[in-house]
Amino acid sequence: MHIAFPYRLDGRGRTADADLDTHVRHLIEQVLFTSPGERVNRPTFGTGLGQLVFAPNSSELATATQFLVQGALQQWLGDLIQVEAVETLSVEATLQVTVRYVVRRTQQRQTARFTREL
Repeated sequence: MHIAFPYRLDGRGRTADADLDTHVRHLIEQVLFTSPGERVNRPTFGTGLGQLVFAPNSSELATATQFLVQGALQQWLGDLIQVEAVETLSVEATLQVTVRYVVRRTQQRQTARFTREL
């Protein structure tokens, strides 16, 4: 069983679940938008992308962000996915991250786009 994110109850009053592809997408979202130090007993979990929205845009920052995201995904989800590409776009107070990956269990290529207004 893969627990749905965010946690909620389904129509039967039980913990809602998700299929494998949705579950993996939810895990990627958690890694991307969790700041290091936010999780108890996992002080290095996450990327801290929310703070990068306020940094000056440059090609160097975009490259550093891509490496940061790719490294965090490999560290925390490397047994579930193989990251092929990460693209980030920051416009004013909106952050958009696109991740292309392969789910290791099914060998299916997926693309997930996440947008956050901060």
